[in-house]
Amino acid sequence: MDRTELKGKRVLVFGSGISGIGAVRLLEAVQAEVILYDGNEKLDKEEIRTRLPEHSACRIILGELPKELPASLDLVVMSPGVPLDIPPVETLKNAGIPVWGEVELAYRMGTGTVLAITGTNGKTTTTALLGEIMKAHAQSVFVVGNIGNAYTDAALSMTEESYTVAEISSFQLETTMEFRPKVSAVLNITEDHLNRHHTMEEYIRVKELIARNQTKEDFCVLNYEDEELRRFASVCPAQVVFFSSLHKLEQGLFLDGGQIVMRTGAEEISVAGTEELKLLGRHNHENVMAAVAMAYCGGVPMDTIRQVIKRFTAVPHRIEFVEEIDSVAYYNDSKGTNPDAAIKGIQAMNRSTLLIGGGYDKESSYEEWIQAFNGKVRYLVLIGQTKEKIEKAAHGCGFMSTILAEDLEEAVKICAEKANPGDAVLLSPACASWGQFDNYEQRGDKFKEYVRNLKA
Repeated sequence: MDRTELKGKRVLVFGSGISGIGAVRLLEAVQAEVILYDGNEKLDKEEIRTRLPEHSACRIILGELPKELPASLDLVVMSPGVPLDIPPVETLKNAGIPVWGEVELAYRMGTGTVLAITGTNGKTTTTALLGEIMKAHAQSVFVVGNIGNAYTDAALSMTEESYTVAEISSFQLETTMEFRPKVSAVLNITEDHLNRHHTMEEYIRVKELIARNQTKEDFCVLNYEDEELRRFASVCPAQVVFFSSLHKLEQGLFLDGGQIVMRTGAEEISVAGTEELKLLGRHNHENVMAAVAMAYCGGVPMDTIRQVIKRFTAVPHRIEFVEEIDSVAYYNDSKGTNPDAAIKGIQAMNRSTLLIGGGYDKESSYEEWIQAFNGKVRYLVLIGQTKEKIEKAAHGCGFMSTILAEDLEEAVKICAEKANPGDAVLLSPACASWGQFDNYEQRGDKFKEYVRNLKA
């Protein structure tokens, strides 16, 4: 089904978040008949309607899925936040209705060149950087996906000359079918979202779907330091381009001391010195190499790439400097939503640190994170659903300097009281924000607000 074929078709959009609303807008624009469904009966229909187009004819259903509904549907579009193994979704799939994700819908309605990024950590920084490189190269560029802009909102504005830079989560990849980027990247794969995917094998399988429809005319950028991705390279249908922070590669991008180098087989190109970049830490140098590889494979001249990577600064909520108060530096790493991301947060600190962690339980294990403290962490102040679980893990690892706080505001006050001049206070929770906050952005913004209140 393309734009013309959806006209008059009866489509159920499952989930009323940013992705769901974007899907409704797109479907109504191509004249489909749309029903918006959300299993949460406590939501307010009128509030949802305020987020829909002014003259929307969309029907809204909350709570239980009507039994007679599936028989009348031509298509279901899933929001990425909705698990695919819950009973209403099973009912729809068993009825033989095609089930697309929001990304699949946007891809089929859009056009132009797609560059897509997935991975457990580093997606947002890499997507934002690649977006800036492409904007310096082309007139029509859309930066979409998990970065906060619905892909579906942009799809109908695209032309053959457009470039779409898309941050794609595992939840979004689960429901792709024909999605085929010209250049894809898998930055890394570490334990995350096992509450949704259940096994590490399934999580890896879903991540690798980003390259499923690619051919040898396309490119897939992979992290050489990730054993799983080295294995995937041997079966990947696209041309593989590696990047590495620890090995000098025969072909691909790598760090040589403080220099980023690219070998193409035909030549060796010096890209930039790490001291010329505004992004800190080895994990960020990996993100830069991934973005450079993708842009180069997408046809961008190295001079353009070089100019952009040297001026690019960190994205909000990723080891973001907030304030220095009484000679204590405060950093917001709210995007550290799993232990592996939080390890990178603590590794980037170059001073004694008071660390705020804890939040929603995604069934992660925390020992590796605690072992990465490496003598840097003076106190671990814990909040949220996982605070007792993390404290137990910390004590089991021999780290006893833990404090349990009621909420984030109290945690900030405790850190301010305990900090010595020259210390850092780092919010890097190793957990999702749900339960206490709507998302990691809101958590990070609240942290910045509480820190600035200390000055007052």
